Amino acid sequence: MDKDLLTIGAFASRARLSAKALRLYDRLGLLRPAYVDEVSGYRYYRAGQTERARLVALLRQLDMPLARIAEVVEAPESDAAALLAAYWDGAEARFASQRALAGYLRGRLSGRSSEMYEKFVVETAEVPEQVVLSETRHVLAPELPVWIPGSLGRLEQGAGESGGITGSPFVVYHAEVSVESDGPAESCVPVADEAAARVWAERQGRPTGARVRVEPARRVAYVRITKAQVAHPQILAAFEAVEHWVAGQGLTVDGPCREIYFADWDAAGPGDPVCDVAFPVR
Repeated sequence: MDKDLLTIGAFASRARLSAKALRLYDRLGLLRPAYVDEVSGYRYYRAGQTERARLVALLRQLDMPLARIAEVVEAPESDAAALLAAYWDGAEARFASQRALAGYLRGRLSGRSSEMYEKFVVETAEVPEQVVLSETRHVLAPELPVWIPGSLGRLEQGAGESGGITGSPFVVYHAEVSVESDGPAESCVPVADEAAARVWAERQGRPTGARVRVEPARRVAYVRITKAQVAHPQILAAFEAVEHWVAGQGLTVDGPCREIYFADWDAAGPGDPVCDVAFPVR
């Protein structure tokens, strides 16, 4: 055995880690010993492995999943830095969402829900019968920012071959969509030519699940929200504000909730109104 090898205890002290942590890193393939005695099972390390050991430990302090840590420590330096940056950008987005959710829950738990609803102005509107191209998908809340624009984009292409778009695109939530419940949700684009829309939908085949249906005339109660408020969980307060108003008016919810997108999403700024959160009522 190489006399320059360090026992696990000596290496742990140099790396400022516990022997237990080093055994875990070995088991996960993040930091293999330089040598393992076949008889005793003792692990030995080289001094040159210290930097990798400390790097793994520091990445663990960022709550980075072990699989991601393996990618970082195995990557060239320039790529490793980019992988870390991408992970932290995602972590900061999650923290921001969790911070907003915590604020929302504090309001509910402290009995200030009615104060939260006061910032929303609820209105009603009569929506006429519409022929819509639609696409339905079981989807979780974190997937909505990708699925909604993707599905509406596909349907708007179909609307271009079906006499054009005759109203604002909207998304119907037929059941709860959250981090644990997957709906389903339905993207809808009103179109002018029902026959042409059916031809287009049939041409798409099963993968997209595109179909044509008639959305009946409805009276809706709604609040108008900004692009920033569309994000989860901020949008939850808007939905609850409408429900609270409906109950207070002695009305009844008469169908699944929906988001109606009336503005150019890409051109809108965070404070620009882009969406109506609505419930059919009677």
